[in-house]
Amino acid sequence: MKCVIETSRLFLRELNQDDYPSLAAILQDPKVMYAYEEPFSDAETQAWLDKNLLRYKQDGFGLWAVILRETGVMIGMTGLTWQTIGETDVLEIGYQFNRQYWGMGFATEAAKACKEYAFSVLDVGQVYSIIRDTNIASMNVAIRNGMLVSGRFVKKYRGIAMPHLVFRTKR
Repeated sequence: MKCVIETSRLFLRELNQDDYPSLAAILQDPKVMYAYEEPFSDAETQAWLDKNLLRYKQDGFGLWAVILRETGVMIGMTGLTWQTIGETDVLEIGYQFNRQYWGMGFATEAAKACKEYAFSVLDVGQVYSIIRDTNIASMNVAIRNGMLVSGRFVKKYRGIAMPHLVFRTKR
């Protein structure tokens, strides 16, 4: 598998079907998925994977598998995806990690690497992180990634109105 981004402790690569068990351990964990109201089913997990495989073909990027260099284990996902805020499409840095790797700085390390990739490789002028207003841990990652709140909006998901904060940083 081709490595897209490397950091001192991690490398990021495209997801593939073999990653399904690691992906399911993240997306089907109720504590990881509390910002989504509930964990994903098997079908929703597969759809998430399929969507990212399509993103690689259409956009050249998406959410990437985060691999711990020391062990070769997939510990999360981080990457860049196009998201819509109101009428505007923005490039978002997103991240989700297996709960056993929370609090170790991996999300911040990976998110910073994605920001640099967006600025240097994709040549964009700004990036965003869209975070549910109850997700303090993800907000802290965005802040450590040099982002500030630039807006708010309500996103409907599974019929539930969910307030979100829009974090942004410029090159």
